[in-house]
Amino acid sequence: MFRVARPELVARVEAAFRVTPVVGLVGARQVGKTSIARELRAAHPGPPVLDLERPADLARLADPELALGAMDGLVVLDEVQQLPELFPVLRVLVDRPGNPARFLLSGSASPRLLKLGSESLAGRITWIPVEGFDLGEVSAVDPLWLRGGYPRSFLAANDEDSAAWRRAYLFSLLHRDLPALGIDVPTRALERFLTMVAHRHGQVWNGADLARSLAVSQPTIRRWLDILVDSFVLRELKPWFANLEKRQVRSPKVYVRDSGILHTLLDITTLHQLEGHPVIGASWEGVVIREAARALRAREDQSWFWGTHTGAELDLLITGSRRVGVEAKRTTAPAITPSMKTAMRDLDLDVLYVVHAGESSFPLAANVEAVAARELRARLAP
Repeated sequence: MFRVARPELVARVEAAFRVTPVVGLVGARQVGKTSIARELRAAHPGPPVLDLERPADLARLADPELALGAMDGLVVLDEVQQLPELFPVLRVLVDRPGNPARFLLSGSASPRLLKLGSESLAGRITWIPVEGFDLGEVSAVDPLWLRGGYPRSFLAANDEDSAAWRRAYLFSLLHRDLPALGIDVPTRALERFLTMVAHRHGQVWNGADLARSLAVSQPTIRRWLDILVDSFVLRELKPWFANLEKRQVRSPKVYVRDSGILHTLLDITTLHQLEGHPVIGASWEGVVIREAARALRAREDQSWFWGTHTGAELDLLITGSRRVGVEAKRTTAPAITPSMKTAMRDLDLDVLYVVHAGESSFPLAANVEAVAARELRARLAP
C-alpha cells in the first residue's frame, strides 16, 4: 500500500508549534494521526515515538515527570488518552525556564481527552482535528466518495477489500474503541442507533422519532448522538437563524462523517449500487459539505445549514470574513433554483458555489458559480 503525502496538515502542525509548545492531533482511529506524527518526528530530532498502547512504552512513563523531564527536542506521545495523568505533568514541563522540549500528542477523539487537555494545558496547547483524505490530497472523486477518506479504506486494492476493512473497523469501533473510552452504552443498541442515523443521513434531527423506534428516552438518544459526534463518527451541522420574518428550521442536521462508513452501514459496496440507492443525494451532500468546509478552512463553529419551513434551504453556510454558501447537486447540469435565489437574498451571501458531478466549472449568475467536484479544492481554497 503506497503512502499519500499530507503536507497541509504537516504545515499546520509546524505553524502551531510557533505559537504553543504542545500540539495535539485528535480524530477517529485510523485517520492517519500516527503517520503524520512519525513524519514530523523524522524531520526533527528527539527521542523515539512513545506509543502508549504498547506496554513497554507505557512502563517507561511510570514516573512521567522524571522520564519526560530528561527529554528534549520533539517528543511524540501517541494514544495519550491511555495516560490522562500526563496533562498536568506536561504543564509543569513546558513551563520550565528554557524548556528544551516540544510535545506532539496524538490520540483518539473523546470528550475526556479534550476536557483534560483544555483544563490542564490552557494557553499551552493547540488542538488540530485530523480526518481522512480529502480532495486536496487525492484527486479521485468517485473512489473517495465511495470508499471514504480512511487511508486503509481508500488505498485498498479493490472495492471488496475496502468494504471488508470498513466492516472490521466498525466492529472494532463499537466493541473495543468506544468502550475503552469509558462509554457504557450497550454495543447492540449503539449499533442500531448508528444504522438508523445512516438511513436518515443529512436529514433534520428528530430525536423523538429515534427514541420511539429504539424504545429509549430522548435524553438517552441525545447522549448517544453526543458520544458519536465527540468521537468523530457523526457530524452535527447546526442551523443558522437569520433575523427574518420567516419560520426557520431550528434543529440540526446529522451526517455520518465519513462517506465510506455511511455506505458500509447501508451495505453499499460499489458505485453501481450507490448510483441506484435512495441515499445517493444525501451521501453526495455530506461529501460536498466536508470537502467545501475543509477547502474554505472553516471551523466547526463557522459551519451551518439554513432552512425555512416554506422549503428554502442552503446545504452549507460559512460565516466569517465573508458569507459563503454551498449547494450540493448530484447532476452534470446544475441550474439556479428558486431556493438558491432566496438564500442569496435573505442571507446576503457574498458568493454561492453549486458543487456538481460534471467535468467543468462555470458561472451561473452574478456571484453564483457552478463548481465541478474535481475542481472544488482549487476553486474554493482561500
